[in-house]
Amino acid sequence: MGDDAYGINRSTIVRIVREIQEVTQLGTEVAVVIGGGNIFRGVAGGSVGMDRATADYMGMLATVMNALALADTMRQEGMTARVMSAISIDQVVEPYVRPKALQYLEEGKVVIFGAGTGNPFFTTDTAAALRGAEIGAEVMLKATKVDGVYTADPKKDPTATRYHRLTFDEAITRNLQVLDATAFALCRDQKLPIRVFSIFKPGALKSVVMGHDEGTLVHV
Repeated sequence: MGDDAYGINRSTIVRIVREIQEVTQLGTEVAVVIGGGNIFRGVAGGSVGMDRATADYMGMLATVMNALALADTMRQEGMTARVMSAISIDQVVEPYVRPKALQYLEEGKVVIFGAGTGNPFFTTDTAAALRGAEIGAEVMLKATKVDGVYTADPKKDPTATRYHRLTFDEAITRNLQVLDATAFALCRDQKLPIRVFSIFKPGALKSVVMGHDEGTLVHV
């Protein structure tokens, strides 16, 4: 979305793709779960009073649009990406099939998972946790607006400090909203660590993958 009110901002998507490309050049297998808020915001007013499941399906379709845009930008940058959708849209993207996704990752392709979990009432966080667990990811990376998990909202509390590392139990005890509850519980059960970092900081993704102290690591 960049600085736009909604939609896909070209310079932003190119920047994100180049950040991902830096990581793949290190030999890292990368899968991406993408949201749809940038598109859904444009029609959110019309969804007021709409059935929740219907609105969620609209949001899932928005993520497929984003996934296609991301994959096409990767192609233009010389990368190979495959979009896999949790909702069957065979003429547009291939359906999510776990063995196929694993094969693509082994071949060095970037796999982009669209349409969330394919079910309403679940967030993109949950889709990321689910796919991460399924493909045996070493870590789930949450690229977000803030550069980690803080003791309080840094926008409201200037004394808030960033946690460098946290256990799942500490995050629960301190009532820190790292992910939504379903996604967090899944990561905890599967012992899938979570790294929260800023999507706006140039080079942050590579820094995370290189093992530097970037953002916040939530672990067992």
